Amino acid sequence: MESSVFGLRLSLKQRYFLLLCVAAAGIIMYRFTRNHPETRRMNRVEGLRANSSQFTLERKPFLILGGSIHYFRVPRAYWEDRLLKMKACGLNTLTTYVPWNLHEPERGVFKFDDQLDLEAYLRLAASLGLWVILRPGPYICAEWDLGGLPSWLLRDPQMKLRTTYSGFTYAVNSFFDEVIKKAVPHQYSKGGPIIAVQVENEYGSYATDENYMPFIKEALLSRGITELLLTSDNKDGLKLGGVKGALETINFQKLDPDEIKYLEQIQPQQPKMVMEYWSGWFDLWGGLHHVYTAEEMIPVVTEILKLDMSINLYMFHGGTNFGFMSGAFAVGLPAPKPMVTSYDYDAPLSEAGDYTTKYHLLRNLFSHYHTQPLPELPSVHERRAYQPAVIQQHISLWDSLRFTDKPFKSERPVNMENLPVNNNNGQSYGYTLYETTITSGGALKSQNNVRDRALVFVDKHFVGVLDYTVQELAVPDGKGKRTLGLLVENCGRVNYGKTLDEQRKGLVGDILLNEHPLRDFNIHSLDMKPAFVNRLESAGHWMSMRHQPSFPGFFQGRLYVNGSPQDTFIKLPGWSKGVVFINGKNLGRYWSTGPQQTLYVPGPWLHRGDNQVTVFEEQETDGKIQFASSPDYGMTIDVQ
Repeated sequence: MESSVFGLRLSLKQRYFLLLCVAAAGIIMYRFTRNHPETRRMNRVEGLRANSSQFTLERKPFLILGGSIHYFRVPRAYWEDRLLKMKACGLNTLTTYVPWNLHEPERGVFKFDDQLDLEAYLRLAASLGLWVILRPGPYICAEWDLGGLPSWLLRDPQMKLRTTYSGFTYAVNSFFDEVIKKAVPHQYSKGGPIIAVQVENEYGSYATDENYMPFIKEALLSRGITELLLTSDNKDGLKLGGVKGALETINFQKLDPDEIKYLEQIQPQQPKMVMEYWSGWFDLWGGLHHVYTAEEMIPVVTEILKLDMSINLYMFHGGTNFGFMSGAFAVGLPAPKPMVTSYDYDAPLSEAGDYTTKYHLLRNLFSHYHTQPLPELPSVHERRAYQPAVIQQHISLWDSLRFTDKPFKSERPVNMENLPVNNNNGQSYGYTLYETTITSGGALKSQNNVRDRALVFVDKHFVGVLDYTVQELAVPDGKGKRTLGLLVENCGRVNYGKTLDEQRKGLVGDILLNEHPLRDFNIHSLDMKPAFVNRLESAGHWMSMRHQPSFPGFFQGRLYVNGSPQDTFIKLPGWSKGVVFINGKNLGRYWSTGPQQTLYVPGPWLHRGDNQVTVFEEQETDGKIQFASSPDYGMTIDVQ
């Protein structure tokens, strides 16, 4: 049987095939136009609104079930895995901070590629059907070095961070010019996933400048932010941290009905939200590993939802403070205490992306707030305890100095941030070696000018440690001129509280020997950036382990991977303190003082065959690097 189409005589089979082609073309065109930004924008009705006791999105009641995952704490290869697991738990909204110090490591030099590709992260969230609350700072806290503020700000001796001091506002404007233009196209009104933007972060706890929050709000609006504005504060900060035109949200772990009542009083007939429901807590070197049990947590989350409050779990997945990025804690302490490398946070999704008891209980709870079944759980990545890597060669700190920039000569000590390095942006992270000549022994006094910890050497022989608790050492007598060296480590800048302006590192003032200030320094910057590590690793100056190593030093071994690389954890029993690099990537600090005893190694950072492991160790080694298939975060303590 034949028929005519456009004047052509076609058989029944040909007509059927033509209809299939037309249908397929229609589906493709529908999918293309549906996902095209312009179509998405035209199809949208109205973004997130806070005009009644409930949020509305697209003019329908909307409960924010959010979770924090920071793109800069998760290997990019695992972004999708972590967000899919978030979606499978029943969450509908991703929240993330934006770390200024990573995006503008030097003044006017901006990085938004690879691990820092914010737009790729936003596009990924959109493709998975997650809404986004963006928290661009400029200050983020986040247990991150200087709360995310770049250390080059501290080159200005008059700097007043988080105020309308012109030196700070100029820098914020310059940063926002770059970062906000990345965010604007991804707003709801443009077809993107961003439904709300936070104005600064927890300013109520700080609140030294009444003009500051209006300045940040205007900085966002003037650059094209059109979505709902929010602020975020703990109970004490709520009284001072708000700004007109932004919805106030609250942060807490234990539910206090009086706090909820207060939130209702200051914002009657508006939605209530817990912007940071603390699912766990952070850890400090020398302390214990904090846990917040599922048995304590789930009843609080259940009650929050019963009160018709929106919630954001901080953290849903903590990740890792790779490199030198962990901050320090000083509130209520005589001196700052540095934070550990892991940011596992005892969160529902572990540091390596594993499901926890909290995760499964939350998934069950959140499933009741969905009309459709939740997605199936994505599979968990396998892990391996690789064979130990035996240290094959070493190079002393002193021999490694040839791979650093030329030392800076100065009559007096100069703090890290004011050193003339990194295109005159100073040194941000790592170690700084201060060397001078002495002609006698005696009492060496730091006058609390060591920030944060110094290994002291005389002619390269270790004498002792100066830090916040030990501020005086005996220097042994000797003949003639000798070299006194202080290897000073920046252990992490305070990320929260009123001492941000005081976070300069290195030697911040005079060191006395027999009550006389030391003078005429050679200052070596050891920030251990990738270029230095690469130069060092490919150098021909390494010595085999047949030669007795000197400390501090760099130690090198090879991890052999047969088959597909998988996640693992490094263990260093018999080592004391230092930093680990794998294939040139800085995994972070380790310290035998604990509580953390393992460092997370993401599988995507390994490759088949030999992988180069380099350890900078301050004082001792047992000659091998061990691997484990599960983490060890140390002895635990309940969050109080």
